[in-house]
Amino acid sequence: MGNPTVRPLDRTSAPERVKGGGLAVFSVAFALWITMAGTTAPTPLYPLYGEEFGFTPFTVTVVFAVYALGVVLGLLVFGRLSDQIGRRPVLIAATLLSVGAAVVFLFAENVGAMLVARVISGFSAALVTGAATASLAERLGPHARVKPATVALFANMGGLACGTLLAGILADLAPSPLRTPWVVMLALAAVGLLGVLVNGESSAHRSGFSLQFQPLHVPGEIRSDFLRSAMAAGSGFAVLGVLTAVTGLFLGTVLHESSHALTGLVVFVAFTCTAFGQLLVRTLKPATALPAACVGLMAAAGLIALSMATGTLAPLLVGAAVNGLATGIAVGHGIGSITTRSAPQHRGASVSTFFAILYSMLAVPAIGVGVLIRETSLRPAGETFSAVVAALALGVLLSLLRTGRKTA
Repeated sequence: MGNPTVRPLDRTSAPERVKGGGLAVFSVAFALWITMAGTTAPTPLYPLYGEEFGFTPFTVTVVFAVYALGVVLGLLVFGRLSDQIGRRPVLIAATLLSVGAAVVFLFAENVGAMLVARVISGFSAALVTGAATASLAERLGPHARVKPATVALFANMGGLACGTLLAGILADLAPSPLRTPWVVMLALAAVGLLGVLVNGESSAHRSGFSLQFQPLHVPGEIRSDFLRSAMAAGSGFAVLGVLTAVTGLFLGTVLHESSHALTGLVVFVAFTCTAFGQLLVRTLKPATALPAACVGLMAAAGLIALSMATGTLAPLLVGAAVNGLATGIAVGHGIGSITTRSAPQHRGASVSTFFAILYSMLAVPAIGVGVLIRETSLRPAGETFSAVVAALALGVLLSLLRTGRKTA
């Protein structure tokens, strides 16, 4: 996810930059939205896939984790690609991959095909995030009434939220629940592809293509704050990952709720609140943001554990909302620290490292929960996972309190 520097455009490149005007901005935002929507669309469908292909909850967590690992690999290999070859080619590639993932899911007949589709989805998410965010910044400019970062945030998180809800509603209401959602996703992704095809390039400067790993970088000047933010936000991402992977299983086997839309609603609430948490952090003092996030993460873990123990839905919904807000605050605090307090020449690598940590924590704990479910059952696995998340958040909070006493 680079941090490109955009110089003023000359007279010859100006018409290309503003080509399409508001339509171009909408096309980029829609491409980001639908690409991210495609990555969460499988969530309410996992129980149906389990019945269709005869796999276990552990397999579900692996299928989910493969996506997150694909994002990490994509960030490390292609994090600077839009700086090198332009925003438009990368947006085209990302939406093409989104189309491809929908096609593979549409015709999937085994777990192998699902794994391929999830890897493709991971690469599409890695490509689209940086390219779309940079393109929106270039098209809207710093003086736009609605800030480019806000548009990118809601397109990104809105896609993650809406993809699972839309797929769940279609699975409940439409014929062929494992096919219809993907027909709709395929059609929307094709519209997104068409939108970026017909609009021009937003960046006038490209450094030239070179395939190399994005170097990981933890900024030494804010190392402690960086690592605390990453651990807190990563704990929240771990909860988002587990909710995305096993909510359908929990609702079906523990609550005996067969509604796929309800599964989508839980994840919708979690990602929507994550977006609002990133906005909320702007109203908090830097010294209070991360402690507030840690307290929220612990409260969310307790609510989710309560839902598991009692087999009730309300604590799960509230816990998803609280976890989303806390995660958004931690993410916003971490990104804010990087962009304002770290060395400019390392900011792109630092942001990529931050998100590589988050997506790793999205994947690995989900697999761990899958192993626990296989060895015990869903409820004790969920309660154990909640305790681990609470312990991580408590550890970060205690570290912050110790640091505060030393500097007082």
